[in-house]
Amino acid sequence: MNIFQLTLSLSIIFCSLVAGFLFAFAIVVMPGIKQLTDGEYIRAFQVMDGIIQKNQPVFMLVWIGSIIIILAASVLGIGQLDSLSRFLLIAATLIYLVGVQVPTGMMNIPLNNQLQALDANNLADSELHKARENFEAPWNKSNTIRTFFAVLTSVLLVIVLLRI
Repeated sequence: MNIFQLTLSLSIIFCSLVAGFLFAFAIVVMPGIKQLTDGEYIRAFQVMDGIIQKNQPVFMLVWIGSIIIILAASVLGIGQLDSLSRFLLIAATLIYLVGVQVPTGMMNIPLNNQLQALDANNLADSELHKARENFEAPWNKSNTIRTFFAVLTSVLLVIVLLRI
């Protein structure tokens, strides 16, 4: 196994872990906390997101690592792949950056930060309801988009690996 194959394999692992994380939020976490009252929902999300915002080391390694390793695989793969595989690898990289990382930075993180700024214990029920209403649907929509593109990235990376 050469350095490119190792980098591509690590890229598959890291991007697939991110895809799994987003998928779990889409099909388990968010539907689970949807059953909670507005205050409970906000507080539950604040606690989960708080772990991430405190730079949980394994999460940060996987999330930031996925960006670094897919970029490294793309650079290393340019001279080692045939034109179709090179196209698939570059497409996977762009899809991952634009379809996963851009929505994260432009939509999910700002929404997370808005929710983190709330003192759920000291808001009226109407304020809690409005805060949840402003957060839940946009966050879930963006997460669905991120999940789709993260899974697509992993599939494309596996196809590239199988073509080597």
